[in-house]
Amino acid sequence: MAVRYRDSVEPVVTDGRDIDRDIGELLGEGAQQRSRGAHDEHIAEMAERWQALPEASRIDPTYYDRPLLNESVWHWAIPTYYYVGGVTGASLALGAAVQLFADRDLRALVRQCRWIGFAGACISGVLLVADLGRPMRFLNMLRVFRPTSPMNVGAWILSKVGAASSLAAIFDFELAGLSAGLSGLGLATYTGVLVANTAVPVWQESRRVLPILFGSSAMASAGCLLEMVGDQRGFAVARTFRISGQIAEIALAFAMEKQVARIERVARPLRSGFSGFLWRASAVLAASSLLVTVLPIKKRAKKFAAGILGTLGSLALRFAVDKAGLASARDPRASFHLQRAQLNFTNMGA
Repeated sequence: MAVRYRDSVEPVVTDGRDIDRDIGELLGEGAQQRSRGAHDEHIAEMAERWQALPEASRIDPTYYDRPLLNESVWHWAIPTYYYVGGVTGASLALGAAVQLFADRDLRALVRQCRWIGFAGACISGVLLVADLGRPMRFLNMLRVFRPTSPMNVGAWILSKVGAASSLAAIFDFELAGLSAGLSGLGLATYTGVLVANTAVPVWQESRRVLPILFGSSAMASAGCLLEMVGDQRGFAVARTFRISGQIAEIALAFAMEKQVARIERVARPLRSGFSGFLWRASAVLAASSLLVTVLPIKKRAKKFAAGILGTLGSLALRFAVDKAGLASARDPRASFHLQRAQLNFTNMGA
């Protein structure tokens, strides 16, 4: 709490929100939020940014050289959810495919895929609730079904995956396994649609590639895990799944950077700073995992080395995309450069 107008006859005690309790009531998702620090400290922090009068640039004008967008408030749980959800969805999809098209000799692989999917669905729910703050906020998203909202659709996909994977893993229901595999395809890719459906320049420009990139990375992640913990009979399938995902992951990451680099300023977060480091590290780790696969070393050591490198690469990719979005929203010029490029493209088309 902070006190305003200390020297006045009626000083005001406030929590920063200035809600008159006689005419208003604190309800809804943001009711329990607290501002950081006292109100006076918050105002002082805002005022510091405007100590010098900004000078307009005729060559590259901005809004007083201030960011046009607010940064995402997601913390570490969300990019971790991208990874866990990808492993969950890809594992269930692989299990359903093996169930449909492979011999019963691979039945152990199907069960492993289902149990990974069930565990991943539980962990994914925990990660989402950790970001939202309380379980009721997740349940509130299920009050409606809105196909135009990737976040709402994602909540329904995760709920369906959780129910179907639990039936398939615990009770060995064949139909539930197929249903979980179909829903798993959505779980592995919808997060790419979610972040691309924003005004953040680097995410918006990658909208054609990002969902497929997340899906390919999910294949690589699930293949790495199944190689390390799976049995020998399913090893060849898991390795093929991983290698296919990693090759696609590297190719699509290159395609995404090329697409985003159409506007140099928008591509900056993928080429510099911490997000750029993670972006390059993800490609190096994925390529190293592929390289280990062909090295003449012991089979057991090879599969663990390839699996760990691939897992780290997939994690680095998810965190790179997340951090790149923060840097892009923070950039006062990226949004303007993107809008001008889109306007020029529209005028040329006209």
